[in-house]
Order: sequence, then structure tokens, then C-alpha cells
Amino acid sequence: MATDSVMKWYVVRAIGGQENKVKSYIETEISRVGLSDYVSQVIVPTEKVVQMRAGKKVHREKAFFPGYVMVEANLSGEVPHVIKGITGVIGFLGETKGGEPVPMRKSEVNRMLGKVDELSIQDENIAIPFNTGETVKVVDGPFNGFDGVIEKVNEEKRKLEVMVKIFGRKTPLELSYMQVQKI
Repeated sequence: MATDSVMKWYVVRAIGGQENKVKSYIETEISRVGLSDYVSQVIVPTEKVVQMRAGKKVHREKAFFPGYVMVEANLSGEVPHVIKGITGVIGFLGETKGGEPVPMRKSEVNRMLGKVDELSIQDENIAIPFNTGETVKVVDGPFNGFDGVIEKVNEEKRKLEVMVKIFGRKTPLELSYMQVQKI
């Protein structure tokens, strides 16, 4: 393996709903053709979702960006052609016809992998937009549309404990600042 080979993140477009299949196809094919040195990881960014099924909470993972798979690779030589030739792969995101696939910017990679740039954390620490006892509306997630009262503000985790009335019963929810808005 060449010492100048730099791993960068690329987004591979896949047929929707087949992200995990495409991920395993890529991993299998890359090792089969002996190019494992050029592809360090293949990730399907997922989020944990809680759904109600027959009155039970069911936890499952859902693709965060349906139809996209992230690949950390050094796209030299045959690597892009091998990846493009895999069943379920449509192509690379950002490539022009006949052009090279475009790597993701570091900030995009960090955001997709759940790491937040330290600068934005410092900015956010200046003001906490919520106070205990305030009424808020849930704007994201399974409880979208419900109103609740803030019980606790966890500044470190940037989370709120919101007491929401669900089916007449008060239920505490842990929500991020982004999932609620002031009424």
C-alpha cells in the first residue's frame, strides 16, 4: 500500500431500502478482489427509532439518509469501478459524468457521524434557550405535536426532560433542544 494514500469519506448512492445489503456487498467484494487496504470502513448512518406496535414500544434502527451509504476509502485505481459495479449501487454522490467522485468535507463527515464541531458547542453553551417550568411543543420525533412542561434541563448533554400528557397520563421524555420549541 502506498504511503501517500489518503482515506477520505465518500457517499455512495444505493437503491432505497437496500443500504445494509449494499454495505455488506461492498465489504465482501472489496475483500474478494483484495482491495481491503483501500477501503477502511463502510457505514450506513442510522438513528434509533421507537415505534408503537400492538401497544408495545419497538426499538429499531432506521437509515438516517435513506439511499446513501458512507464509504471511507482511498479511491485510486480500480476501487471506484469495483464499488460502482456492485449490485444496488447507483454511483457516487457529487460525481460529474465521467468525473471523479467528490469527497465529503470534514464538517459534513463529523455531522453525519454524530460528532459536533467544537466551535458550535462553544457557541451553544452561551445561552440555554429553555427554563424549567416552561411549556414547549414537541416538533420532532415520535411525539411530534404534543405539548409538555420542562421538568429538567441537562446542560451537559444538551437534553431536556419534558413531561408530556400522553393518553391522559403524564410521561417524562428526554428530548434534545432541537426537538422542541417554545409555545
